[in-house]
Amino acid sequence: MSAEASAEAAPEVVPGVVREAAPAAGRTPFAPVRVVLPGMLRDLADGRAEIEVDSPSASQSVADLLDRAFAAHRVLDGKVRDERGEIRRHVKVFVNGEDATRGQGVDTPVPSGARVHIVNAVSGG
Repeated sequence: MSAEASAEAAPEVVPGVVREAAPAAGRTPFAPVRVVLPGMLRDLADGRAEIEVDSPSASQSVADLLDRAFAAHRVLDGKVRDERGEIRRHVKVFVNGEDATRGQGVDTPVPSGARVHIVNAVSGG
């Protein structure tokens, strides 16, 4: 393989973004989902602003997405979900701009290629 062809095959490297799960061999790849983290949670994900997660299908639930995105970051998962796996009361999860916590919660469908934003409530006086 030529150096030019090899460079084309290499995945794009984006600072602050890590790909978590590689697509299974022989499967049609779906567009990855980007999970965007707020500044106060980035230290729990090795300083990353985003975690890119490959989609296993055209759609997946928020719970399945977070399972894969946080597999290597269990403390981060504990800050976003409670012991029952539900989104914590002080956390909002938006799927393509729609508040998943007001709808189906962790059962909200996440289409391939979506952007999922996690937002912490900020309080103080």
